Amino acid sequence: EKLYLGMDFGTSGARFALVDEEGKLHAEGTREYPLFKIKETVDWISSWRTTLFKLLEDIPITLRRSVVSISIDGTSATALIVDSKTGEPLCEAFLYNRSFPESLPAVRAISPDNHTVCSSSSTLCKLVYWWNSFYTPKFEPLLLHQADWLLWLLHGRLGLSDYNNALKLGYDPETESYPPWLHSQPYSRLLPHVQAPGSVIGTLRDSIRIPYGFPEDCVVCTGTTDSIAAFLAARANQPGKAVTSLGSTLAIKLLSTNRVDDARFGIYSHRLDEEWLVGGASNAGGSCLRKFFTDDQLQKLSDEIDPAIESPLDYYPLLETGERFPVSDPNVEPRLAPRPDSDVEFLHGILESIARIEGKGYELLKELGATPADEVFTAGGGSRNEKWMRIRERVLGLPVRRSLHTEAAYGAALLALKAVSKSN
Repeated sequence: EKLYLGMDFGTSGARFALVDEEGKLHAEGTREYPLFKIKETVDWISSWRTTLFKLLEDIPITLRRSVVSISIDGTSATALIVDSKTGEPLCEAFLYNRSFPESLPAVRAISPDNHTVCSSSSTLCKLVYWWNSFYTPKFEPLLLHQADWLLWLLHGRLGLSDYNNALKLGYDPETESYPPWLHSQPYSRLLPHVQAPGSVIGTLRDSIRIPYGFPEDCVVCTGTTDSIAAFLAARANQPGKAVTSLGSTLAIKLLSTNRVDDARFGIYSHRLDEEWLVGGASNAGGSCLRKFFTDDQLQKLSDEIDPAIESPLDYYPLLETGERFPVSDPNVEPRLAPRPDSDVEFLHGILESIARIEGKGYELLKELGATPADEVFTAGGGSRNEKWMRIRERVLGLPVRRSLHTEAAYGAALLALKAVSKSN
């Protein structure tokens, strides 16, 4: 039986999922990122590389010979500058939520008003920052997204990306090209070649395939972002269907017949075949919950919440200053006061406040012309909290359901399946 492998590299750890042609799950697993440091700075690149091969080791040996296709998703706008000859990083990774407001004026000067790249955390702002701060003629650099670089470790062809990851770099998925205003810049030489998500790139490197026991015809295909992989996992395939990913951060995606892009609000549209995934990603989410509560505490305290009652607490649950969506503002401050004596009330306030952010997001998409949401599927760790699901249903005024498959790794596996089906 042929199997298809998807790997999800999220903000706090990575997962794998192995499915067959019917989408049946045959194996899955997870790994936290090991902590590596260079002086006082976390070495995320070494963590990701190590985790990739640990996940390959975790796949049951008896199933590896059946794996015919591999894909990976990564966090949107997480990027690396690498040597175009060796693939080795030339600096630390630029994480998804890292902002460069000093690059924003230069980006705004060349791009259309309210373009997706007009956000201080966009990939293009990160590229401009690196170019202005570190580039010298001795470098032969290349920009890759997190998923691009991890896939390169598997297939060995440098310089390839997909149009979901490349959106915040300025790539236009509608015309399938970089726009002239971007091509004319001196740093355009760093831009990767872009293909559709789920396109076969080549076969797995022999140096990996042979020792790990994968078959000779195992292919590696272009990936996508983590929130799109979560959308694919939900199999929400009609306009008006939406998926909220409740992981370390909150990300929403709505399938729409209309494209909506507006950097003022951190809104952008990803192409999904002939329709559009419209949405955005907030910095609020589960990472804030984990600052105050363990998983066991979350479960026990949630059991005591009445989801039918509105919390009077008005929070903005961020770990640090800066927000991406539904407002794009690097100066938004965390707001988690006043804290009541009751931990149940405190948790209720945080859950309700995140739901309000989600509700503002969907309402804004509707106002800007997207197909109105009529049903919300939920993916990510937050989907396991039944009380939170009911709070969100009340706040959103929409049916809220748990996705049958909630993990982005499952969506990445479906993308690997799609790649082989398409190539055949």
